[in-house]
Amino acid sequence: MTPDPVSVPEEFATALAVARGRLGIFAQQILWYPEIGSTNDVAGAMADRGAPEGLIVLADRQTAGRGRLGRTWASPSGAGIYVSMVLRPSPTVATLMTIAAGVAVAEGIASATGLSPHVKWPNDIHVGGRKLAGILAEGAVGHVVLGIGINVQSAAYPAEIASRATSIEAELSRPVDRGLVLAECLAAMASRYHELQNGRGRQVVEAWRGRAAAMLGRRVEWE
Repeated sequence: MTPDPVSVPEEFATALAVARGRLGIFAQQILWYPEIGSTNDVAGAMADRGAPEGLIVLADRQTAGRGRLGRTWASPSGAGIYVSMVLRPSPTVATLMTIAAGVAVAEGIASATGLSPHVKWPNDIHVGGRKLAGILAEGAVGHVVLGIGINVQSAAYPAEIASRATSIEAELSRPVDRGLVLAECLAAMASRYHELQNGRGRQVVEAWRGRAAAMLGRRVEWE
């Protein structure tokens, strides 16, 4: 059973209030949970029950966080940003949601921290060749749930994957404001989603290509 949400802590509330004018639909309802299984699962259940577009589910810790292909996404308390949003895009817009999210998360992290992330494939955000954040889009009839996980501290990922993962604080060698990172990512997502809804998908794709330049042209294996 999912616990009831509680008040958004000041760490996030202050930054979100400052950015409110840029958050668009994501300023309407933000639900905070100290601990839940998966933000995507909670957001998806709410979407099934008619939750409005723009609903945000934010958790300090996930006990069943997951990434692409059902892989576990480590989600310890206070070490990362674990957030999901409910969207109700048209079928045309839905095809570009993951690309738009990749651009937005990279832009949000850059704005909040000064780092220069790039996207690897559509749903991973990398810095210096190591994974910093991931995106998981899950669709159902009438809605898409977009989940985002960002490593803020090195504790956000297990030591055994440290060679291929990184965190914002590891890259900057200083503490960062999780609230500011979240606010900038949501503001960037609101902007990119607005572009998609207004027929400017080409701009989003071009922005993605710019962020994915390091990956384009590389050889891959496919089965």
